[in-house]
Amino acid sequence: MSGAPVSISVRGVRKTFGKKAFTALHGVSLEFEAARMHGIIGPEGSGKTTLLRVLLGLLTPAEGTVAYFQGGAPVDFETLRPQIAYMPQTQSLYADLSIDEHLEFFRDLYGIPPADYAARRAELLEVTRLAEFSGRPAGKLSGGMYKKLGLMCALLRSPRVLILDEPTTGVDPISRRELWDLLYRLLDQKILILTTTAYLDEAERCSKVHLIERGVVVASGEPRRLLEAEGARSFDELFLRRASAQDA
Repeated sequence: MSGAPVSISVRGVRKTFGKKAFTALHGVSLEFEAARMHGIIGPEGSGKTTLLRVLLGLLTPAEGTVAYFQGGAPVDFETLRPQIAYMPQTQSLYADLSIDEHLEFFRDLYGIPPADYAARRAELLEVTRLAEFSGRPAGKLSGGMYKKLGLMCALLRSPRVLILDEPTTGVDPISRRELWDLLYRLLDQKILILTTTAYLDEAERCSKVHLIERGVVVASGEPRRLLEAEGARSFDELFLRRASAQDA
């Protein structure tokens, strides 16, 4: 079944922190269908990163469940774990290591056979347009190139699920466009992509969006249909309208 499309079902997940039981997620229920790009959209502090960490098994919910399916059949998270790649908002790359040295490090970490690695390395360097910079240290890369390197490291073992926490934050507009172009290419491989962002214009780039505020999912659906249902021209307008309603 390895290589089959993966989907994730979230049911009534609540997550609290600290002695005062601050609630970061309030009974979140979501369906992440296979082979689609899902955008988790919301302002800072809305619970986006907490939700991703629950999906990755890094945090245990106080209530609720997360179920994983591959090829339509239930699968245990530990079985699926090697097929999940995660790119955190703050990446831990080594400034003194070059792009090639990073790829070699993750090759050894993942135990990728030499022939598979050679083909994967060539493919990733081509799609990211970083081949001519493969000898450059990470500490001397631009913001956009640095993000691409992190994405390459995450993609090296050909995951079926790619989870990205605000991958375009802090990069220039051209690099943002190139990163999105790269994500679209990955969809052709039937990868489930989950990405968080605070950039509302990026919501319309996703197959499906999930709007989250203060740990509560306030809307989900295909971008255009969701905007039509809400009578809004853009997600900026939709969030501003909701903010005005809360302040009233």
